[in-house]
Amino acid sequence: METEIKVAGHVIGPDRPCFIIAEAGSNHNRDFNTALGMIDIATAAGADAVKFQTYSAESLYSKKTPTMQYLKNGKLLKEGETVWDMIKRVEMPREWHHDLARHCAKKGVIFLSTPFDLQAVKELEAVHVAAYKIASFEITHIPLLRAAARTGKPVILSTGMADLSDIELALETIYGEGNTTVALLHCAISYPPKYEDLNLRAMDTMRQAFGVPVGFSDHTLGIISDVAAVARGASIIEKHFTLNRSMPGPDHAFSLEPGELKSMCEAIRNTEKSLGSNVKKHTEAEKEMHSLARRSLVAARDIPAGTAITEDMLDVKRPGFGIHSKYMSIVVGRVAKKAIEQDDILTWDMF
Repeated sequence: METEIKVAGHVIGPDRPCFIIAEAGSNHNRDFNTALGMIDIATAAGADAVKFQTYSAESLYSKKTPTMQYLKNGKLLKEGETVWDMIKRVEMPREWHHDLARHCAKKGVIFLSTPFDLQAVKELEAVHVAAYKIASFEITHIPLLRAAARTGKPVILSTGMADLSDIELALETIYGEGNTTVALLHCAISYPPKYEDLNLRAMDTMRQAFGVPVGFSDHTLGIISDVAAVARGASIIEKHFTLNRSMPGPDHAFSLEPGELKSMCEAIRNTEKSLGSNVKKHTEAEKEMHSLARRSLVAARDIPAGTAITEDMLDVKRPGFGIHSKYMSIVVGRVAKKAIEQDDILTWDMF
């Protein structure tokens, strides 16, 4: 178990910058230029990594798999199309790996792709992928977990639909291969999920239970939950994005558009800045207002030299660099050394 992991030079863990994964998934619609354009967009938005998905219908779904309700509700299947047919239609050509990885390197962003079968791990190793992101659906795919772990690369494991025993088994499998460089992503599986189903506090439970970096893989609309997750300590945020939500395909509808992805990245970075220190004190930025906008003792009227001070001669006004108001009772009864004008800010050398 490691409280921090490193992916291509990025240190991921508590009190480190959030590692932002822009999930292209299948939103390239099998168009290579679209895939390249998505890398450009993610880079410009400020993401740390761009992630695709490597799967084939033949090794992913039985042709007899019932259709998911969200596909029906969203009318995401073509006439007469099965789930298997749809997956075949949107799967990424595996020969893209090399060129996508090279384009990511050119743009200075990390290339990732989620493997869904053992062959995918071999193919991604061939292009020197920096880490293995394992999808929630694959947490029970023990051979896949072993294959990813054996590479020695960091494993980022999504945990949608999983309970603690599922996660424990997955981690034991990965650790059993001598790989302890693991991060967990909390996730709610629905497309999109309701806010009341997110349970972001589960990140705390996972962090305490397993002692590894914890993040959030998000399918909600908008960026509220991502900012909330970072404020709660998420070390990784993974979010789907698309060129346009109106494009055909299963994942576009719940994905961020380019401007929204940029806004999310900016919001995450500003959230990190906002978290700041746990020390409660006035900051350097508050220095001027601390002096000028707080209150202290001032003369309520003109006070001749030699006058014994009474309470009615004192007022509490801004600025704050005079005698603190808590000392009012001590000032009362003292004698003015010199003439004091109304609204003079009182200091101890006046008495």
